[in-house]
Amino acid sequence: MNLRKSFKNKRIISIYHTISEKYLTNNEKEPLQKQPNINSKIYNTLTEAYNKEPTPEEILYYIYSVLYSNVYRTKYSEFLRMDFPRIPFTKDYELFSKMGIYGKRLTDLHLLESSELDNPIARFQGEGEGKVEKLRYDNEQGHVYINADQYFEGVTKEIWEYQIGGYQVCHKWLKDRKDRIKPLSNEEIKHYSKIVTALQKTMEIQKSIDEIYPEIEKDIIEFR
Repeated sequence: MNLRKSFKNKRIISIYHTISEKYLTNNEKEPLQKQPNINSKIYNTLTEAYNKEPTPEEILYYIYSVLYSNVYRTKYSEFLRMDFPRIPFTKDYELFSKMGIYGKRLTDLHLLESSELDNPIARFQGEGEGKVEKLRYDNEQGHVYINADQYFEGVTKEIWEYQIGGYQVCHKWLKDRKDRIKPLSNEEIKHYSKIVTALQKTMEIQKSIDEIYPEIEKDIIEFR
């Protein structure tokens, strides 16, 4: 999943700077001060609407959750093809928080840092060297073959066909390692198994998001 670098970079949600210029003029290491990397008008409007200051992380998780709503994606599909996505913010703080919780789960899954991945649903089976030679998906068995004898089991059709950025995640990851001299390492096998599990969990969370997303647009915050 290529989201790891994006979320690892804290500047997405915060800007860090030194409290004074001493750090630039001598060897004294001044503490870093964190400042939200969010338009102040948006931040102030949300604070006023919720009667409390949402953290930059809460805002990020809410946005991420909205963007993973299939209801949202379908409704605004034409607009999303032409412009940056516009995020509707609910006036209901409890709904904002609930969406944020789903967003937090999604980001942890996509960073492959979630405890939900501790027991992967995919398993690597078969005897061989572990080289990715010829990819084949067995729909009936839910097996992803990397060669004639070895495969990952536990991959449903929905997971196999799931796309991010216009490509099938499970297929592309293996395709990028096809015909390498070296076989898949144990870490790569674990990594792929986690990706499969993360996609399964993602689809489950998306269903939960879609159940509550329509409530968001019943009463949204107007930004001036």
